[in-house]
Amino acid sequence: MIEILATLSASAAAGIRIALPLLMIGILQGEKLWSQVPILSYVYSPILLGLLSSWTVLELVAAKKLLGQRILQLVQLFLSPLVGAIMGLAVASATEMPHWVIGLIGGMLAFILQLVQVGWFYRLRGLPGWAVFLQNTLCVVLVCFALAAPTSGGLIALILLWFAVLSGKYWYRWYGQGKKREGVKE
Repeated sequence: MIEILATLSASAAAGIRIALPLLMIGILQGEKLWSQVPILSYVYSPILLGLLSSWTVLELVAAKKLLGQRILQLVQLFLSPLVGAIMGLAVASATEMPHWVIGLIGGMLAFILQLVQVGWFYRLRGLPGWAVFLQNTLCVVLVCFALAAPTSGGLIALILLWFAVLSGKYWYRWYGQGKKREGVKE
């Protein structure tokens, strides 16, 4: 059960940012770097460190501008399921559950959280600076919790999933109200 909560926490971090959680997992593993991380263990560590560091800086800088947020949303939307699966497998390697189930759960959670971010981005016409700061902070906290306190990290991930469901209900009501207004105008 602890491995599933760790998977949820790590995958939720991947649903918020792409490169930052992968960079943190590698750095927190010490000298081994990404040797225990599926797929990334086949890439030469210095190249991977440079690539993930550059992408993390790009994510942090581009998230401050509206156009940068829009481009990041597209890239993150397509890569979040893959990174969520990788993160889930990286922290839950000792579980008895089949790896494809862990990858599927991690990828789906990351994709759902990324979809919620895209929805709020378009609903608010861009994310304010405090929201971007909160995203980055939450991403770091979730990765740390996935490794040190998986129960707390899993609980935070489940709260984020609950927020995603509430957001979907909110958007559905908002969309329905817009359709009613259009029908009245005609």
